[in-house]
Amino acid sequence: MFRRSLLCAALLGIAATAVHAQSFPTRPIKLVIAFPAGGPTDITMRQLADNASKILGQPIVVDNKPGAGGTLPAQAMQTAAPDGYTIAQIPLGVFRLPYTTKINWDPVKDISYVINVTGYAFGIAVPADSPIKNWNEFVAYAKANPGKLTYGSTGTMTSPHLTTELIAKQLGIQLQHVPYKGSADLMLALQSGQLMAGADSTGFATLVEGGKLRVLTTWGDKRLAKFPDAPTLKELGLDIVQNSPFGIGAPKGTPPEVVQRLHDAFKKAMEDPSYVATLAKYDMLPDYKSTADYTKFAQDTVAREKVVIEKLGLAKPQ
Repeated sequence: MFRRSLLCAALLGIAATAVHAQSFPTRPIKLVIAFPAGGPTDITMRQLADNASKILGQPIVVDNKPGAGGTLPAQAMQTAAPDGYTIAQIPLGVFRLPYTTKINWDPVKDISYVINVTGYAFGIAVPADSPIKNWNEFVAYAKANPGKLTYGSTGTMTSPHLTTELIAKQLGIQLQHVPYKGSADLMLALQSGQLMAGADSTGFATLVEGGKLRVLTTWGDKRLAKFPDAPTLKELGLDIVQNSPFGIGAPKGTPPEVVQRLHDAFKKAMEDPSYVATLAKYDMLPDYKSTADYTKFAQDTVAREKVVIEKLGLAKPQ
């Protein structure tokens, strides 16, 4: 009788979980974004959330939490209930945290990875009226004026920051870094003349097209169609390619059935032409990774980022 009771209890638990997954969601979902409103991340993720909300039958409310190199949403997952009603964008900077910051959680083990959705196209731009007209002049100025060439990024330890420092290290130049909370703030500073250059995702595209900025280099494997005159780092003799994939995570312990429901909804939302068109405005493409593949990506990336951080001498003291 005791064994039968245990078996019944287990079966009831499984049934309750299945019913919960089938009925999920019954109320709005909060999606925490790592960068401010108005930038390319915010705009593209809002379109994706809108698409997914129609599939799930509940609103998905975007909550912008900029700062700390884009890692605040992932940190918020450490205290959020593991029920699928609070999810987060996971930028690449999250995988650098173990080496740069003292934390009491593990970016791989303490996040339920749901789905990877896209990645950034990056580059370096200068104001249109800058005396620096091309990449060779950028490097020449930096060599002639060590530490005086100011550039902004979307935050300390973000991909734009670390990649620019890696570029500087390979070229033997010294730059002055100025961190911002996101693309919107960075672009305002660059346009107003507070900075000499900006390292960012191609959120600067509309400003380039409007004649306010000029792109010196992009960081993909090939030139971007929107900026055909901007050489890649590889063309400039630097063995660096950076596109910084990102996706969506949930708190550790979120039921697998709920993760699956979220995955399926966001995968379908990614395929909607409206999302593809919104990404295209920033030279971004859908980059799908399943729950299993995204989890494996997180494991591999944590190991790879350790090498980069140590190479740049930015690892925290042990």
